[in-house]
Amino acid sequence: MAVRHPWHVPASSVGGAVATLPIPGVSGKAVPATHRVEIHDEVTALFDDLREPILRYLLSMGLSVADGEDVVQETFLALFRHLHRGRPRTNLRGWIFRTAHNLGLKSRRLNGRARKTIRTPSFADPVADGAPNPEQRLRMRQRYDRMCAVLNALPARDRYCLSLRAEGLRYREIARALGVSLGTVSNCIRRAAARLQSVQA
Repeated sequence: MAVRHPWHVPASSVGGAVATLPIPGVSGKAVPATHRVEIHDEVTALFDDLREPILRYLLSMGLSVADGEDVVQETFLALFRHLHRGRPRTNLRGWIFRTAHNLGLKSRRLNGRARKTIRTPSFADPVADGAPNPEQRLRMRQRYDRMCAVLNALPARDRYCLSLRAEGLRYREIARALGVSLGTVSNCIRRAAARLQSVQA
């Protein structure tokens, strides 16, 4: 069964002419339905590709799963409107993460339910090699707990940069997502990596 995304609007042709449909959130404007379908398909493909990475990032910011899901939906509705307005398509992935980041901060401020302890991103989860014995499991658990403590103690910007890097974003995309310079991204990731490396020692 196909997923019906929240921005879906059926297109139709009337009398052989291309139908036009209003843009959600933009009064008084209309676009050809065929173009609308193309954008819908593009946004749907990006949603399918980026939903989970964005949700993981939002959880690392301290949002609940429910709030994170809401922010993901808002993000892609914003993308749909962005593309319909003919706005720049340069580095859409960076744009999407920046929008999700800003909406996530807004959601966290409004609902006041951000967790004090940040859930460690999935890249830090311990992965067992084979079947470890109880002593090995204990050491892994202790190392994992130390890593969580280090991550939670990081400055917010360092943690955001590290989380976005873990989701596969390039430095330039992270800079765009957070609205900072490439140098800042590099410094944040270097500091965070150095602290994490101390856990491995």
